[in-house]
Amino acid sequence: MRSLLNCVRFLMLLALAAGPFAADAQAAPAPDVVEVLTHPWVEPPPNRQAEAYFTNLKDGDSRESPFLLRFGLSMRGLVPAGKTAGRAGHHHLLINQPLPLDFKKPLPFTEQYIHFGKGQMETVIDLKPGTYQLNLLLADQGHIPYFVFSKPVRVTVTAQNKQILPASLTGPRRVEILAPSDQQAVRGPFRVQFHASGYNIAHQQGMAADTGYFQLTLERGGKKADVLDFRQGQTEVWLNPPRGDYSLRLALIDNATQRQLASASPVRISVAAGALP
Repeated sequence: MRSLLNCVRFLMLLALAAGPFAADAQAAPAPDVVEVLTHPWVEPPPNRQAEAYFTNLKDGDSRESPFLLRFGLSMRGLVPAGKTAGRAGHHHLLINQPLPLDFKKPLPFTEQYIHFGKGQMETVIDLKPGTYQLNLLLADQGHIPYFVFSKPVRVTVTAQNKQILPASLTGPRRVEILAPSDQQAVRGPFRVQFHASGYNIAHQQGMAADTGYFQLTLERGGKKADVLDFRQGQTEVWLNPPRGDYSLRLALIDNATQRQLASASPVRISVAAGALP
């Protein structure tokens, strides 16, 4: 199974790497280390592969510029650049650039390779009208990419509006549950996606200042609350809890002081038995 997964990841890189020299791409590294929380209700993602993705953009979308981009990450955690903590890393946005052919070289610092070395989960980008290809790529403390990336997303910028201020797009500092939505009925396993605006997320072992980690509390009537601490900088979790009605409460915990930095409005869901169809 490991050999098969490794081959699949390698073929994905060849397919996504643009240019006639894709066949010269470096051999894929060892399969990703599974970094998911240990809890009876927690499961790896269905594809069991680490990947980055956009949580608010899909292929073929049209946007007026500037616009907000939000980042998601499966089976890995975030940590600022210059910090080492397990297999955690930080996001990079590639604009009209293919994935690198050599995953052993650090990513450059240009307008087409935007680094989010503080552990950010979002950014506002301002592009001229036109069509662009966007990729997310996770890299380590030295900006050397992991084999963790998004599918390429093509977006059309219809207009550039200088009247739009970045602050109006990001809003106040906060944390929130992006999915599932409040009052939603779900069947396990299902994904819970976290997001932080104005805060930086980090693996606790990175000992990075001004960062936090997510804490998810699941409450149900007549039962003790289950508290899940995502100290490895994870920004999502797949859950398969017993059937019933739950209240999901998300908080951000300061890595240095362990005090609560922010909390989100509770999300109430109903969980039915059985897997998703």
